[in-house]
Amino acid sequence: MIDPGHPRLADLAEIARQSMREHGLDSEMPPDVTREVAEIAGPADDPDPSIRDLRDLPWASIDDDESRDLDQLTVAQPGDGGAVTMLVAIADVDALVPQGSATDRHAQVNTVTVYTPGTIFPLLPERLSTDLTSLAEAQNRLAVVVEMTVDQDGEVTASDVYRARVRNQARLAYRSVAAWLDGKGPMPPALAKVPGLDQQIRLQDEVSSRLSSRRHQRGALDIQTVEARPVVKDGTVVGLEEEQKSRSRRLIEDFMIAANGVTAEYLRAHGFPSIRRVVRAPEHWDRIQKLAADEGEALPDSPSQIALAQFMARRQAADPLRYPDLSLAIVKMMGSGDYAVERPGEPPEGHFGLAVRDYSHATAPNRRYPDLLTQRLLKAAIAGRPVPYEVSELERLAAQCTKQEDQARKVERQVQKAASSAYLGTRIGETFDALVTGASRKGTWVRTLTPPVEGKLVAGDEGLEVGDRVRVRLKAIDPARGFVDFVRAS
Repeated sequence: MIDPGHPRLADLAEIARQSMREHGLDSEMPPDVTREVAEIAGPADDPDPSIRDLRDLPWASIDDDESRDLDQLTVAQPGDGGAVTMLVAIADVDALVPQGSATDRHAQVNTVTVYTPGTIFPLLPERLSTDLTSLAEAQNRLAVVVEMTVDQDGEVTASDVYRARVRNQARLAYRSVAAWLDGKGPMPPALAKVPGLDQQIRLQDEVSSRLSSRRHQRGALDIQTVEARPVVKDGTVVGLEEEQKSRSRRLIEDFMIAANGVTAEYLRAHGFPSIRRVVRAPEHWDRIQKLAADEGEALPDSPSQIALAQFMARRQAADPLRYPDLSLAIVKMMGSGDYAVERPGEPPEGHFGLAVRDYSHATAPNRRYPDLLTQRLLKAAIAGRPVPYEVSELERLAAQCTKQEDQARKVERQVQKAASSAYLGTRIGETFDALVTGASRKGTWVRTLTPPVEGKLVAGDEGLEVGDRVRVRLKAIDPARGFVDFVRAS
């Protein structure tokens, strides 16, 4: 039983394991996988003379402070006329997880790493994902490199994909890099120890802005949501803090979006099928129109990325406090999308929210199975080998990835709610400022501003609409089920 107000990670881990089982996901590595990985002598190498040696470049990773499953490194090289060549190195996971191996077959079960406050359920055994296939600092590793030239207008004017040896010169963290870029913190020690790396990261920040600006001109949506991140001390959740996108996260996100576009184009150019992350034009555009109308604005009758992006930008400027909830509502109306196979010669369906035509998943093979599939396709195309999968098999795997990734997100939300619920346990009877985040026949939901916790308004919801500010009193919690009940305070 969770101790309300002082939830322990061990308790949350048990809730997470139970939730994994309920959603058809494995919470343990099978014995045959453990044996297979134990027999691996060390990091992969390959005598192929076509593999380039890029270990001397100033590669760096930027990830969460605690992350050890490092999937990508980046480096920027200035060119003529203000153009910059961006290199994104992606961990060569396929080199140690061959197609059809026990580890590969098990990765098809969950298809994604599941992150919860209590524990992490990795896609691959930790000896691989956090060691042998991780692009760890000061370690030589094989990688698939996506190279792209970005001009001053944010257009990718040239690109290539090839294999290389790389070496991470600095393991950087989102928070400290963002604080430094924003002038709110010192240069991180890991950044300072590599001569010239500060200029390298600033150049990458500039290129990121170019890519982002160009996408938004095409109608990419600026999605911002509020998430509560548990603060852990000595195995106990001692607080909840609001987590928002930072400048450094956007930097990496921009490069990954661009790299995923290049990989999709590369496979098409070689006559290969590919697995795409597809978000189609919203089927329920009328609901988004009504949401805009409630804000006093009008959207066109047909789905328009640019019109929606402009509407969201105006609302963000007018009401930044409520904007995360508007973002979340629109994301729910659009849907999270799914994985789909593009056959050679077929027109791409694209990603509505990102306003891109080509979007694969290729940049996180330690954490997502679709990315490992894409990596195998890329390596075959690079080497001039046949497609390693039948299209029918890719379609089966794409459907499995869509289904299991959705289940994984449900597990993460449930355990997050359990942590938030338990943390509020000692505050029953207290009042909070909140925003209405959902209102329907099923009930009314609110999000408290500090700490950012969502719960159901079980009394006093008459006349409330999404976006209304309201004062609420915490009535009851159920940590095991992740329930938080509020009533309206007078």
